[in-house]
Amino acid sequence: MKKIEFNLLDEPWIRVLCPDCTVKEVSLTDALLQAHNYTDLAGELPTQDAAVLRLLLAVLHAVFGRVDANGQPVELKNTTSAVRQWKSLWQPGRLPEAPIQNYLSKWHDRFWLFHPERPFWQVPKAEIGTEYTSAKLNGELSESGNKIRLFSSYAGIGKTELSYSQAARWLLYLNGFDDTSSKPKGKGLPSPGAGWMGKLGLIQATGNNLFETLLFNLTLLRDGSSAWGQENPCWEYNTPHNKERVLISLPDNPSELLSLQSRRLLLHRRENKVIGYSLLGGDFFDRINAFSEQMTVWRSSQEKKDSPVVYSPKRHDPTRQFWREFPAVFDEHTRLGLPVHTPGIVRWITLLQSPSSRCLNSKTMIRFQITGVEYGDKDFFITDAFSDELSFHISLLDEMGKKWRSYVTQEISRCEQLADAIGQLANDLAIASGTHTTTAHQNAKEQFYFQIDQPFRQWLYSIDPGWDEDETDASLSDWQTQAQRIARKLGNQLSEQAGPAAFCGRSVKKSSGTGKKAETVSVYYASPKAYNNFLYQVRKIYTGNGGI
Repeated sequence: MKKIEFNLLDEPWIRVLCPDCTVKEVSLTDALLQAHNYTDLAGELPTQDAAVLRLLLAVLHAVFGRVDANGQPVELKNTTSAVRQWKSLWQPGRLPEAPIQNYLSKWHDRFWLFHPERPFWQVPKAEIGTEYTSAKLNGELSESGNKIRLFSSYAGIGKTELSYSQAARWLLYLNGFDDTSSKPKGKGLPSPGAGWMGKLGLIQATGNNLFETLLFNLTLLRDGSSAWGQENPCWEYNTPHNKERVLISLPDNPSELLSLQSRRLLLHRRENKVIGYSLLGGDFFDRINAFSEQMTVWRSSQEKKDSPVVYSPKRHDPTRQFWREFPAVFDEHTRLGLPVHTPGIVRWITLLQSPSSRCLNSKTMIRFQITGVEYGDKDFFITDAFSDELSFHISLLDEMGKKWRSYVTQEISRCEQLADAIGQLANDLAIASGTHTTTAHQNAKEQFYFQIDQPFRQWLYSIDPGWDEDETDASLSDWQTQAQRIARKLGNQLSEQAGPAAFCGRSVKKSSGTGKKAETVSVYYASPKAYNNFLYQVRKIYTGNGGI
């Protein structure tokens, strides 16, 4: 079929959440111009929403990286011009219609989902690529021909075909998060790895409605400080990229990066339904120091002591709560001996609410959300999708909040030490009862993090960096008391559950020393002894000397 169909600027396909908690599909144009009337994106998965958000941001960068709210040419060369531009978009509470409509009208023909020459987010030459069914395109299934999901959320024709609107959403998702299972058609080609979004520790700022979310993430300066290059989104290319597995230079402008074509894709349709697609590897670049990417957490590393520190995107660990990553995301202090590079979006929000910009009220509550997928063996398949979020006073990010960021980082460190103490207690109790397993330590730590999770989030939300010294001390004292109470209560429960065998205890022979000094000693384990040692460790965490 060569029929031109389904223009994304006109047809409803983006799922949005309305204020009355209903979900509906809208066109790309409507999603932008009516963003103030929608609470948020509401796709099938948070990772799909992240992919759609990046497309919407790419359009906004392509427009407002060139013209102002009145459609007049503008150059964003410094902090002053960028902040002025952002303010002019933010203050009306909705996006200006004329500049967006003019831009989208100009490029209308590049947004056809099905087109013989320029299908959106696709290339006809991908037809020679690896073929997959719609069950693989659907990210809720991600089902290949040789791996059937036993407990699928779809059945029958729901697995074998997708509507055009569904396929458009999953097309964006697939380009960003695709795994590495496809085989190259050419010989000697490099591996592009997973899709670019799948390599990231994705983070975004979230507002009270879709308009605020879009504006918060519209980073008009790279890392909140330096000017971008000329905007060049993929739909503006004179000739679409169609070669397989191409190593490119890091894009120097946000619209090109946000519309990066990590895969060469081509949808297959039959009777107004998408039944599958073909895929080849697409564009990729070196992830080291790829600071054009504004929506990722970074990992710092150093080969040798005197070698330069380098940074690469750090994927989120789905087993770790977001607040445990607070130091790596929001605190620029040196961590583990190496400097931290905070995400570009965090730097941009910090600039917006700084005293020099005054774009946002210091009492504003900001929400940051992380999103990601978990891959299996060497990124060969996707096993899970996840998201998490944190809310706190926006002033926690500025100079006034510097002291509090340090306090929060310290309390997170103490929580980690409490978790270790709980884990050691569980391990000692298992030995004492004769039921020692390799998982006792980790299971107990997970119980502790589960119990302390919501209290910590609530404490973080309550913090006001504008508090005086007495209010600060009271908040810290209340939190430390609560954290210790949670740890002690869990420790007591574990000790009671260990049973009579653990109470009586047992002696275990262990090796002590090394080399000629090595000897076997007998160590006595019992729940009373283990619990007392645990209480000592808890006191030591907060006093430094165990209360002695």
